Amino acid sequence: MKSSELGKELIKKELPLIPKSPGIYRMMNHKGDVLYIGKAKNLPNRLKSYVSEQNHIIRTERMLAQTHKIEVTTTSNESEALLLEANLIKKFRPKFNILLKDDKSFPFIFIGNKDKWPQIAKHRGKKDKNGFYFGPFASAGSANWTIKMLQKIFQIRVCDDGTFKNRKRPCILHQIKRCSAPCVGYVGEAEYKSSVQDAIKFVSGKSREIQKNLSKQMGEASEKLDFEKASILRDRIKSLNIIQSSQKINEANLVDADVIAAYKESGKTCIQVFFYRSKQNWGNQSYFPKHDPDQNISEIIASFLMQFYENKNVPKIVILNKEIKDKKLIEKTLSSKENKNISIKIATKRSMTNVMSLAEKNAKEALNRKLYETNNNKNLLEKINKKFNIKNNIGLVEVYDNSHIQGTNSVGAMITFGEEGFIKKRYRKFDIKTKGTEKDDYAMLKEVLSRRFKRALLEKGNYLSLPDLLLIDGGKGQYSSTKEILYEYGLHDLPVIAIAKGKFRNKGNETFFHNGKIFKFDKNDPALFFLQRLRDEAHRFAISAHRSKRKKGISKSLLDQIEGIGSMRKRALLNHFGSARSVESASFQEIKSVEGVEEKVAKKIYNFFHE
Repeated sequence: MKSSELGKELIKKELPLIPKSPGIYRMMNHKGDVLYIGKAKNLPNRLKSYVSEQNHIIRTERMLAQTHKIEVTTTSNESEALLLEANLIKKFRPKFNILLKDDKSFPFIFIGNKDKWPQIAKHRGKKDKNGFYFGPFASAGSANWTIKMLQKIFQIRVCDDGTFKNRKRPCILHQIKRCSAPCVGYVGEAEYKSSVQDAIKFVSGKSREIQKNLSKQMGEASEKLDFEKASILRDRIKSLNIIQSSQKINEANLVDADVIAAYKESGKTCIQVFFYRSKQNWGNQSYFPKHDPDQNISEIIASFLMQFYENKNVPKIVILNKEIKDKKLIEKTLSSKENKNISIKIATKRSMTNVMSLAEKNAKEALNRKLYETNNNKNLLEKINKKFNIKNNIGLVEVYDNSHIQGTNSVGAMITFGEEGFIKKRYRKFDIKTKGTEKDDYAMLKEVLSRRFKRALLEKGNYLSLPDLLLIDGGKGQYSSTKEILYEYGLHDLPVIAIAKGKFRNKGNETFFHNGKIFKFDKNDPALFFLQRLRDEAHRFAISAHRSKRKKGISKSLLDQIEGIGSMRKRALLNHFGSARSVESASFQEIKSVEGVEEKVAKKIYNFFHE
């Protein structure tokens, strides 16, 4: 009996017990890991196809061979099943499903409407504030560029409320004509709110209307001989013209649409998403879904759509470069999710095909870059294998480094590199917890490695998988410390390389330690540059983690330790005295004189510093 027949026999046994309704099914292996999640309009009919069909593709045969258990969840309709399928695929990441690596949220621009002096800011996460949200933008850079343009034309504040309330003179943004300085009363409330409304219209795609309005105001100012105001308005119109000429206004006149193009080559796929809002292109992003090489591109796009929009707002129109199966069902499901009509179209009109050709070109170029980088990374990992005579194939490298200043704010850092590049979701930072080890690099490294591998062994399958190679920033001592921890946890075969800088700490003169031997590279060896890049990325991550920790420590004040002193009183005291140390040396009467500090609270503050 073929191994796939075992899976078919299991399905046959389960079929009589499965209700004839829409839902999803999960195929699981002997460990309970989810292998595949599928949806069906009629669960028994869909599962019968695995039994009745004779010549399955290799991927399906492999899946059936590993299937030891089937679980089903019924839903009230097929749309619910489609949404549940996308949600569970993201949660369990089954090895036989098409998987989208998408764990980031897109930035929006937020303009408040509740404040007296509204602020413009970049926003991620829940939209729980009162105001206007514009987006999504494909990247933080796209959002920042738009905010910068809004500052130039409309001079709206970007500072936070705390800074705004405590300013006594305008900041540099006013001097470079990017803020009208409402913090110090350089602009009236009515005029400022008018600028905010114009900014909202501008981001909504009404730039021509704004230009006419500014031209009219400039003419009126000139007639009144208010040439200073006229020159300011002239500069704003000039900035607006520059932006309009550089803005990617799309010829397809897309007001609220995503343009999605897929390109497949060498068994890999790139999906390019262009965001069009308010007739403007707000950037694009590349995605590389994980799938079997023989997977149909239409299936890949359909699976991508449901996973991509599972946690994102869907525009009114989604334009694709390929026909997909279940288009009507996906339209219906997304419309139900968003509570509005969603239309999925194939680019056929000339204006749309021009926009689509740009998206397809970007998808092709991005995939070619990805394939080149992956192939290059594989070659470099093979070179490391040969150089150090490592027996197992290297697919995953973990790199470790420590950072501290004279034993303060000590942190350990771990970064991971795979064939497709740095794997950010596997980055980890470790706050050093053992007292007395903060200045000891060896002890810090031991603590980090011990915590990492102890958890991996205790939570097998639920924590980070083991790497194929460890790269340690350090010399013989760090190498010995690492091997000691690995032996302690029974990981004798896990290879370790330590990288030590040269005598004068100059790049190109590094010494490498592995299995009791010392290795050197030629200064122009690509493998040396590759290892330096891994070491430098770990160093960068360690330093950023250390700085973040130090910043948090600096931001804490002695006043935070006094019970009953909240943020408002703390701000009032610091504004009055200048620093916590000045509060410490102040008299009881001086503390009592601060606005918002009652006698009882003043006594508590004074006693804290003097008892």
